[in-house]
Formats: sequence, C-alpha cells, structure tokens
Amino acid sequence: MLKVVPYEDSDAQAWDYYVFSHPEGTCYHLTEWKRAVEKAYGHKSYYLIARNVSVGGTPYQEEIVGILPFFHLNHLIFGNTLVSLPFCDYGGVLSDSEKVHAYLLRESISLAEKLNNAKIEFRNAKRAAFGGLNTSFHKVRMVLKLNGNSDALWKSFEPKLRSQIRKPHKEGLDSITGGLELLDDFYKVFSFNMRDLGSPVHSKALVRAVLEEFAGLSRIQVVYKKGMPVSSGLIICFRDTVFITWASSIRKFNPLSPNMMLYWNFLKHAADAGYQKFDFGRSTPHEGSYKFKEQWGAKPSPLYWQQWQENGSREASGVDLKRSYQRFVSLWKKFPIPVANMVGPLIRKNISL
Repeated sequence: MLKVVPYEDSDAQAWDYYVFSHPEGTCYHLTEWKRAVEKAYGHKSYYLIARNVSVGGTPYQEEIVGILPFFHLNHLIFGNTLVSLPFCDYGGVLSDSEKVHAYLLRESISLAEKLNNAKIEFRNAKRAAFGGLNTSFHKVRMVLKLNGNSDALWKSFEPKLRSQIRKPHKEGLDSITGGLELLDDFYKVFSFNMRDLGSPVHSKALVRAVLEEFAGLSRIQVVYKKGMPVSSGLIICFRDTVFITWASSIRKFNPLSPNMMLYWNFLKHAADAGYQKFDFGRSTPHEGSYKFKEQWGAKPSPLYWQQWQENGSREASGVDLKRSYQRFVSLWKKFPIPVANMVGPLIRKNISL
C-alpha cells in the first residue's frame, strides 16, 4: 500500500540517498538545494515522500519509493505557484514506477487546491504522462559527454575552438578557482551582467547559501583582467556530472573571450576529476547561448516544463519574461548597479525561472 507523507528534517539522509540512487536524480533534488533556498529567500517548501507500507510493518520498514519536491511562491504580482523546482533547470517526481509517479502527481494537485488553487509547474527531464498537464518544449538541456581526461577532450576540439580557448591567455586574462573567498568577485560580475540583460539579480545570500550547503561539491571560478573580475561561474558536482548553475561575463570584455577561459577551466577540472558529463544547463534552441554550448560538443535533449492549473488554463509555463515585460527590461538596464542590486533580489526571489 502506498502513502504520501510530508518531509521532515529527520528524513534528510534517506531523501538524499534516494536521490543519489535514482537514475534521474540531480543535484537540485538534494536537500542542500532545499536548505539554500529556504535560508536565502524564506519560501515555504513542500517536499513529499511516497512510502510503501506493508501490513504489520513499522515506520522504519516503510521504504521510500518516490519523492516530489516543491516550493510555494506566492506573490500578488507574480502569482500563486507550486514549483518543482525554482531557480534551476530540474525538478519533478523521482519514483520507482509509473504508479507511484501518478500517485505523487495526484497528491500535488490536492496540495495545490489547499493552497488557494495554486498553479503547479514541473521542470522535468522526462515527460510526465498525466492528464491535465500542459507541456512546453521551448527549452533543451545541453550536455557534453566527457570521454577521458582533459588531454583527450582538447584533442577532440576543432582547431578554431582551440584558438578561441587560447585567446584569453594571449589577452592577459587569468583565473582563480575556489569557494566563498571568491563570492564578492563572482557577484560583481553576476550582478553587472544581469543588470545589462535587464533582469533582476538573485541575492548574494542565495549564492552564499548554495556554496555553504553544497560545501565540497561546489566551486566558484573568476576570470580577471589586470585584477578586475570580468567573468565568473559556479558549478555543482553530483555523481558523474558537473552542473554549471550560474555563469556570467561583463559584456564590454567579451572581445577578450573570458567565457572561453571560464568554461575550458571548468571542463578541464571535470574531465581530469573523472566526471562523465558536463551539464551546460538550459538553452533556447539555436539562440546565442545554445550555439555557444554547441561549439564545445554539447548535445541537446528535451526539457519538459509542464503545468497544471485548476481552471484548466492552457497557458504555457516558462514563458520568456522579456517578451512580456519589454518596458521593464529596458528600464532595468538603466538602473545604477547599487540600486539594481538592492531592489533586484526583492523581485527575483518571486520569479521561479
């Protein structure tokens, strides 16, 4: 018999063991992401556990057969939404069977109804076959398979790509990889880039929380031009895969190709450390970031962003905010950095993308 129960702190070890053991588990399914988002933004989480209950068994014998993590983002302007999961590319159900999968989805609808008919958004790498879900196909994940060490990876690149990788060295750029000690320099680049894109930036508190919660699994890299940070990124290592969570560069330095140094150093680390895949994250097919990732040899695979609403609305999830808020984007690009960094996180925490 199946039952679904809410996650408790005492379940952390069992939850994470299940994520590590499940072939579709990602670093974002881990409780580290839960704690980081709660710590930085204070959003309420609803993590659901499906257990197999045997007649006469004790709670300690109730095997976990599925999980479903949610955060509740409820805002007057940005809406009332249960998201699995916000601020990253992946979430959704992990389960032992289609039966458990469907059971958890039904429970999520019951939860949404209790939360004033919240909308539900799933970010799935595998499409959920369940009635009433609207599926968007506008994003793909870009993943590079790493076969061997960095020498083998280097030899697999085309001469043009190798030349682009060498360029930042010739331009006098260098880089440092580390942890919290690089947070300020990382954030200078990150916040500057987000302002230039016309998008509110995440709080520095979220980046710090991710580094703290994923201690030992996360790394920051910053690329410098004469001591000035010009590009930065953060990776999380999980099982056989390195996930790049955030990466940015200051636009006026793009002719020096700092991102080529940033990504090559991350790829070199991943290959030499024995990881099998490098996950570049989501992209819109054939747009700029897609082509940048494609040149490294990354291949696309579908991301199924699925949505449920009580009224049966067919509105697609994951709509590009720039299309809806062009005026806002244009205005935001004009904000001074101190203002954007002060106001931005107050807005960004309520936008699930």
